[in-house]
Amino acid sequence: MSEAAITRILLVDDEAALREVLADYLVRQGFAVVQAGNAVEARARIAGETFDLVLLDIMMPGEDGLSLCRHLAESRALPVIFITAKGESTDRIVGLEIGADDYVVKPFDPRELVARIRSVLRRSARVAVDAPEALVYEFEGWTLDPLKRRLTDREGAVVAISSAEFRLLMAFLDHPRQVLDRDRLLDMVQGREAHLFDRAVDNQISRLRRKIEEDSRNPQLIQTVWGGGYMLATEVRKVAGRD
Repeated sequence: MSEAAITRILLVDDEAALREVLADYLVRQGFAVVQAGNAVEARARIAGETFDLVLLDIMMPGEDGLSLCRHLAESRALPVIFITAKGESTDRIVGLEIGADDYVVKPFDPRELVARIRSVLRRSARVAVDAPEALVYEFEGWTLDPLKRRLTDREGAVVAISSAEFRLLMAFLDHPRQVLDRDRLLDMVQGREAHLFDRAVDNQISRLRRKIEEDSRNPQLIQTVWGGGYMLATEVRKVAGRD
């Protein structure tokens, strides 16, 4: 079965006409599409169903897309692509900073959207594929299970990370004690056009530090290398996973 045939997408947009047309097009491309007209409907769908990706409008009545994206970033590693009329670079930066994986401005060519969907899914899948089956990463008392996308602390409590934060952490875990510059990190985490928003990686690192560092203002794990980028300054072990 192809990637598109097994991919379930949640399409969240308050414009019913646009939503119907786009959903119909995506279904013809082989995707399974579930629609939601607002954030309340989207939250209910996400709570009761499993999705591979969310297409999310920003400007909606009630809770907006930025707030919903922030909720998703804090609760699960689910890729998000914004589809919105807000096209200013500052809006894109905000979207990427809070955990979105890509950003498409209306009106857009639906073929471009499909290409971006597949690109985001490939980046997300590549991390799990590259990780040895049934192995987990251990570092400084933390454990990351790449297949389950589950990060746990020293006490075994699960700490939620966004899809982008997950890929960022995987990049560091696969290259411990190596300096990774912003361009390389952006390619790993955001993909194409990310170079336009190099501030996004800095903010995602700040978010990740707040989750795994004892003191995010004085980071010991993810260290800044002035003029070079960032480095995971600890040993990483790959061990057999435990259920």
